[in-house]
Amino acid sequence: MKIEGFELRRVGLPLVSPFRTSFSTQTARDILLVKVVTDEAEGWGECVTLGDPLYSPEYTDGAQDIMKRYFISAIAGVRDANGVGQALHPFKGHPMAKAALETAVLDAELRASGRSFGRELGSVNERVPCGVSVGIMDSIPELLDAVGGYIDEGYVRIKLKIEPGWDIDAVRAVRERFGDEVLLQVDANTAYTLADARHLAKLDDFDLLLIEQPLEEEDIVGHADLAKLMKTPICLDESITSAQTAAAAIRLGATSVINIKPGRVGGYLEARRIHDIAVASGVPVWCGGMLESGIGRAANIALASLPGFTMPGDVSSSSRFYETDITEPWVMEDGHLTVPTGPGLGVAPIPELLEEFTTSVEWVAVS
Repeated sequence: MKIEGFELRRVGLPLVSPFRTSFSTQTARDILLVKVVTDEAEGWGECVTLGDPLYSPEYTDGAQDIMKRYFISAIAGVRDANGVGQALHPFKGHPMAKAALETAVLDAELRASGRSFGRELGSVNERVPCGVSVGIMDSIPELLDAVGGYIDEGYVRIKLKIEPGWDIDAVRAVRERFGDEVLLQVDANTAYTLADARHLAKLDDFDLLLIEQPLEEEDIVGHADLAKLMKTPICLDESITSAQTAAAAIRLGATSVINIKPGRVGGYLEARRIHDIAVASGVPVWCGGMLESGIGRAANIALASLPGFTMPGDVSSSSRFYETDITEPWVMEDGHLTVPTGPGLGVAPIPELLEEFTTSVEWVAVS
C-alpha cells in the first residue's frame, strides 16, 4: 500500500449541553479528522486533542501543525499501520497526533483487505456495554435529573466528574436517590493531592467501582500511597501513556484498574499492548472517551470488545454529546452498542453532513 497524501479536516460539532470537568467546560468540539489516500483505499482517523492544552500538553492547532511539519513526511514510505509507529517513534510526545495518523492508515489497510477493526484488534464480543460520563453541574438537583435521565435511557454505568467542593455530597446524593445497584464511579482528572487522602477516603462509604486519576499525572508513587489508604480501587487515566508506563504503574501498586484511551497512548495498536499487559497482570481495563464523533467512536467500540475490557467504558450513543453526528448515529440498544463488522472502521462520514460541519480542509501530499 502506497500513501499518496493526507487530508486534514477541521469539523465543528456543537454539544447538546455543556460538559464540565475539573479542568474545563466544553460547549462544542473542534475536531481534527485525518483522511489518508492510498493507491488501494482511503482511511479515516480522529485526533482527540482539545482546543487548549488543559487535559494534556497537546492541542488541536499544534497537532495539525506537527502533522504537516514533521509526521506526514516521516511516514511517506510506510506501507502499513505498524510502520507508522516505528517511523514516528523518534519524535518525542504528541501521541494524539500520532494516533490519528496511525488510525487512518490502519483503516485504509483494513478496508483494502476486507478486514474489520475489531477482528484486527482481537474482538471477542458482538456488543459492548455503555457507560456515561456526567459532568460537574451547578446544583445537586440538576445532577440528579441528569443521572436519572441517563439511567432511564439504559446506560449500565454512571461516571461522575468530581473536584474539590463537588465530590462527597454529590456522590452521596446519587447513591441515596438511585440505590446501591447502580454501577457508579468517579473521575477527578488530577484535581486532588495526596494531602486530600483522608477526604477522598470518605468515598469508600459508597461502594464505587473506582476513583479515576485523583492525583497529578506524574504522581505514580502518590497514587500507590493513596491506594493503601482507600478501599475504593484506584484507576489511572492520564498517567497511562504507554504500555511501559502501564506496566510500571501496575508493578508499583499505583493502579488496580486502567482506563485505556487510544489517543492518549499513541494509537490502537499501543492500546492493544496495554490491554495485553493488563490481562497478563489480572488488571481489568475499560475504554475511555474524548467526546469523539462517529469515526472515533467506531474505533473505541471495536477496542472495547477485546476480552480484557470487563468494565463498561465511556462508549455512549452519539446522542449523548451530539444532536447530529457526521456518521450514521450510534444508537444504544438495551444498554449496549453493536461492534462494527464492516471493512476497516465499518463507518465513514456522510458527505453532506461532513461538508455542513467542516470549517477548514488542507491537503498534504506525500512526495
